[in-house]
Amino acid sequence: MRTPAPERYKWVALMTATLAVLLATLDGSITIIAMPDIFRGIELDPLDAGNSTYLLWMILGYLVATSVLVVSLGRLGDMVGRVRIFNIGFVIFTVASLMLAVDWLTGPAGAVYLIAWRIVQGIGGACLLANSAAIIADAFPARQRGMALGIGNIVAVSGMFIGLVLGGILAPINWRLVFLVTVPIGIFGTVWAYLALRELSTPRPARIDWAGNVTFALGLILVMVAVTYGIRPYGGHSVGWESPRVIALLCGAAVSLIAFYVVERRVAEPMFRLPLFRIRAFTFGTLATFLSAIARGGLMFMLIIWLQGIWLPQHGYSFSETPLWAGIYMLPLSFGLLLVGPISGHLSDRFGARPFATAGLVLSACGFGLLMLVPIDFAYPVFGLVIFLIGASMGLFVSPNRAAVMNSLPSGERGAGGAMNQTFQNSAQVLSIGIFFTLLILGLAATLPATMSAGLEAHGVPAAAAHHAATLPPVSILFAAFLGYNPIQHLVGSDVLAGIPAHDQAALTGHSFFPQLISGPFQDGLRAAFLFAIVACLVAAAASLMRGEPAVAEEEPARAPGAATVI
Repeated sequence: MRTPAPERYKWVALMTATLAVLLATLDGSITIIAMPDIFRGIELDPLDAGNSTYLLWMILGYLVATSVLVVSLGRLGDMVGRVRIFNIGFVIFTVASLMLAVDWLTGPAGAVYLIAWRIVQGIGGACLLANSAAIIADAFPARQRGMALGIGNIVAVSGMFIGLVLGGILAPINWRLVFLVTVPIGIFGTVWAYLALRELSTPRPARIDWAGNVTFALGLILVMVAVTYGIRPYGGHSVGWESPRVIALLCGAAVSLIAFYVVERRVAEPMFRLPLFRIRAFTFGTLATFLSAIARGGLMFMLIIWLQGIWLPQHGYSFSETPLWAGIYMLPLSFGLLLVGPISGHLSDRFGARPFATAGLVLSACGFGLLMLVPIDFAYPVFGLVIFLIGASMGLFVSPNRAAVMNSLPSGERGAGGAMNQTFQNSAQVLSIGIFFTLLILGLAATLPATMSAGLEAHGVPAAAAHHAATLPPVSILFAAFLGYNPIQHLVGSDVLAGIPAHDQAALTGHSFFPQLISGPFQDGLRAAFLFAIVACLVAAAASLMRGEPAVAEEEPARAPGAATVI
């Protein structure tokens, strides 16, 4: 294949990197809506108490893998070549997608198989995410990086929401299609990247920081495992943050991350480039990235539960249909991102990132405030307009902010620095899920038991059965709504329902009872979660203001060959 001319090559690099980012982020969310069909396919009840761990790790395993490895793989890209690690990522991702589609096991063994290959897929995704921004930044001059990185970053965020719809369409046909759909695209991307991309950076061989890699990975894994147990009940508590296991995991994470900091201060060739935090634009841009991801990371789950558990059933949709339609009704969020993101990236190239990124965060806070005012049983045009505003405000922030972070980095540090920024974003998304779920569960736990018990007894459910259902952990109710199951039928049980009059049974399992039952308690928890998001956005806006004037790092001369060796 003829090597593209320099002017043309930048567009080739952008297209290839954007395709990779779309695959990596799309697969982070495609299983969420498809989860009921996946679990039915492997003959496992995801709402059984003993299977909740499988459910959580099916959702979070991919995110954990990408969060833990993206810095290491970005640093490795600086050392041995960004394109090389990027190309390897395409291969790993594609092979893992194929293996996920051919799971022949059922029950717990089938779930473990899927989780293991999702983690492998996450390793491939981390290779792609760690080096895509650096490849784009290498190919484009500083005056065009905002536009180029804006397109890549908007596609990354939009991929999460596109995955919801795609999973909802494919899973009812056959759950294996959820994984198989990315295989042909992955094969094309693998071949295309190998033929089209070339290394524009100068690899800098160095010793691998094994101690830093191990302590960093261990610390992040412990934090994220703690999140998965923290949102599950413990003893008489609705959440598990006070459990000895979670406390031990968080303490272990703290020790590991402190050890990581000590190692990075002393090792000659650190994985995590701490001196980069001396660059003001990088430090405050990364802090804004982290806080904005904290604010929006759990938003997707809150909106899905709101739509699936309450609004869609109230408007005539069966619980089994709600996963697909929840994804469709959230499309205005993606449209806002796709419309505003590239424009704000282009304008930030001319006028600087600070005004656009800061305005985007302030508007995001306003959007969350408007969501607090939207009634639970809303008129959809109002809801659609509000989430479009949130999507547009996210687009206004992410493109300029990403470009400003990448422009502030010396060329030889773009892989490591860009990956550090990505790690803060991915880790914040996992933490955000834990925070949002915790606030929502606490809001439900305060008033839902009494409301549910009274409502069930009013429809003929025996007091003992009503009390048992009402005292089940709120997370069980959330998961039922999240997965498109009829919550009352699952929580009360078919045997109990069979013993009550037919009209009461129809009322309990119909479209109205559960949404009306949960609306009040859900709204309390939802407002607490959105209030937290508002605070996070406003603090992120303050960080964005402090980034200083536009800063573009000078291109560094290549290090002399043989300066260090990789071991």
